Amino acid sequence: MPYRTGMTPTDFSRLPLSPATLATLQQLGYDTMTPIQAESLPLALAGHDLIAQARTGSGKTAAFALALLARLRSATLAVQALVLCPTRELADQVAQEVRRLARGEGNVKVLLLCGGTPIKPQAESLAHGAHVIVGTPGRVLDHLERGTLVLESLSTLVLDEADRMLDMGFAEDIARVAALCPKARQTLLFSATYPEDIAALSKKVLRDPKTVALAEQPAATQIRQRFYEVTEEQRLHAVGQLLAHFRPVSTLAFCNTKQQCRDLVDVLQAQGVSAEALHGDLEQRDRDQVLIRFTNRSVSVLVATDVAARGLDIAQLEAVINVDITPEAEVHTHRIGRTGRADEAGWAFSLASMDEMGRVGRIEQEAGREVEWHPLSELTPTGGGPLKPPMATIQILGGRKEKIRRGDVLGALTKDAGLPGTQIGRITVNDFSTYVAVDRAIAGEALRALNDRPVKGKRVKARAMD
Repeated sequence: MPYRTGMTPTDFSRLPLSPATLATLQQLGYDTMTPIQAESLPLALAGHDLIAQARTGSGKTAAFALALLARLRSATLAVQALVLCPTRELADQVAQEVRRLARGEGNVKVLLLCGGTPIKPQAESLAHGAHVIVGTPGRVLDHLERGTLVLESLSTLVLDEADRMLDMGFAEDIARVAALCPKARQTLLFSATYPEDIAALSKKVLRDPKTVALAEQPAATQIRQRFYEVTEEQRLHAVGQLLAHFRPVSTLAFCNTKQQCRDLVDVLQAQGVSAEALHGDLEQRDRDQVLIRFTNRSVSVLVATDVAARGLDIAQLEAVINVDITPEAEVHTHRIGRTGRADEAGWAFSLASMDEMGRVGRIEQEAGREVEWHPLSELTPTGGGPLKPPMATIQILGGRKEKIRRGDVLGALTKDAGLPGTQIGRITVNDFSTYVAVDRAIAGEALRALNDRPVKGKRVKARAMD
């Protein structure tokens, strides 16, 4: 049975966390625990193995990150925690969050090990030591088999979005990685759903686990759903009509096929809309850059297949558009659940042809209510011309390997160039590149400032990506 605490305290200071960690939480604006944190952290900090059922965006990353950091001995430079994730994008988000939460705990080194990038630089980084590894199962297993990754000091294994890893065929890799971990470890398994294969996996890799299950779908009032009946000829044009009428700043559009993604992006770009595709045929570098630009709010519409969008957790997503109706009602729920996060309202629009009405019926059955239909004729442009994103992204050729930090870039733009900090957005530092989101109105000025002034005492090359 799921573990229940009744009147669960939500103040982080009630947990057995170090003063440095509590101070970091306060600095980062973590005021109170989310439900999954309040339920799972007391158990994880007490040393129990854990099965936690919670959707993306519920605060689960901080839950397991705080648990693994509490067991970490930063003075010992050895791999003590391993987090397995289904995709490179999710692994990157997790690694960044662990680094943020570890700020007050001394020099905690977090390494990202994912496919799609050369293995040699990863092996060289591992040779210099690390405390926490975040990666995808295939690449982590590759390093284990090569002997470049050693887990003899491991104390915590985390399986993040375990259901998605199994959907992607990683069951055998996960079992092999777990078999190479010390038996006397803590294992934390997080999953949005709990199908039979998750139960089977947990029996293999967990010891007497406690279970926390939270029904945390967004409240119906947070996601405003509308369905529109379309013909195949109207479908792609209808997406442009929705954007021109509602003018969402950030939209994720789902297509059932890669070709439909390409076709929709061509249509939207021809209409002057900033849109990019995300699908399995993209090179990893291109995929990374598309996601960074969209997350930076310098691309208005991201058009994706379900497989390509797995593991994405994008903040402030105003709208989801189902360009095609998915055959699986549960997938529809996951799609629209990406908007309406953190008590913010979100739109979910679905375009359905007569051939898809059976799929709509399954969605109604799953939801326990009829969907709300609206006519395409009510969609009229609300003015302002083509939809333009509020931000622009600048790429700096240099990153973590050149010791560039977020503060260095922010200082170069605000202190040195005199640009207002309120117009500087997200700064992402990767191994070899740094990406800066700036208000579109100052993009040219920011680009000139970065090319004309040193960053961390060195001249850098910067280019506009939009």
